[in-house]
Amino acid sequence: MRRTIAVVLALVLQGCSHSATRPPAPPPSAEASALPAAGGGLGAAPASASASSAKAGPCTIFPADNVWHADVSKLPVHRDSASWVASIGAAAHAHPDFGTTFGIPVTSVPAGQAGVKVTFEYAGESDPGPYPIPRNARVEGGADAGGDRHVIVQDTAACKAYELYNATVQGDGSWKAGSGAVYDLRGNALRKSGWTSADAAGLPILPGLPRADEAAAGKIDHAIRFTAPKTRKAFIWPARHAASDATDAALPPMGARFRLKASVDISKYPPQARAVAQALKTYGAILADNGSPWYFTGTEDAKWSNTQLDALKALKGTDFEAVDSSLLMVDANSARCRP
Repeated sequence: MRRTIAVVLALVLQGCSHSATRPPAPPPSAEASALPAAGGGLGAAPASASASSAKAGPCTIFPADNVWHADVSKLPVHRDSASWVASIGAAAHAHPDFGTTFGIPVTSVPAGQAGVKVTFEYAGESDPGPYPIPRNARVEGGADAGGDRHVIVQDTAACKAYELYNATVQGDGSWKAGSGAVYDLRGNALRKSGWTSADAAGLPILPGLPRADEAAAGKIDHAIRFTAPKTRKAFIWPARHAASDATDAALPPMGARFRLKASVDISKYPPQARAVAQALKTYGAILADNGSPWYFTGTEDAKWSNTQLDALKALKGTDFEAVDSSLLMVDANSARCRP
């Protein structure tokens, strides 16, 4: 018994790194949709530990102890891994849903960028404005695109991210959107349980996007956002929202975390693809939305090489496994993770 406890504790303590999306469905109730974590009750932690924030130092995309930066390479395989992989598609190939002309663009704004009004379809679950979003902010897919039309704005001076789903600029410079969320990038606060965000799982989008500058530096130090065709009417930490009516236990809940198996040989991948694949091994991927199987989202950036990224398409569902990320949880209402 003592040996078992020691092994689990060792797995937990290795957790956090210290390097510094389809329409959101109207939410089921938090009580009906939040699944207990495999390692304990989802609502067991005290609210006093719900967020931590380092107010000094440079603006990073969340602190080093945030769940997006957690090393999951040594976590145990989740008991439902096989069924979840099968439901997403064991034979389906991975797809890098980002590159030179596709992906989710990020608009950086200077200090003092003027805030504008945003009108929301899901106003009850959206953070109120004003949002410092310029009229020319980049929209996923382009100004005339259909689809999710995400707008992501990063304000490094204020160290905040502003995210919109289904966003359209109006004639007066204001915006209309399906939903929206504001994140303090120096903190670990999660959204209210049961709330959506600009993503179906109620998660931030920015920290899950591989960026070309990270790949060029040779290290992507965070988990990657991805989609699955069908999800369950449930969510697990750190997700806050479900977007399905399905109750089949074989389907993964929002927030499920997967990793690329250590046995997969990525040594011959070109540099950009190898950086992404290594991130999938070390930090894994978080299920954030309904969509095509194993579609991994990143930034739209001319610095990407679509040819290099195409190497990731050799990966298939059986190359991935779900992990039990509940061992990382300190507080159900915080993204901070152990140690």
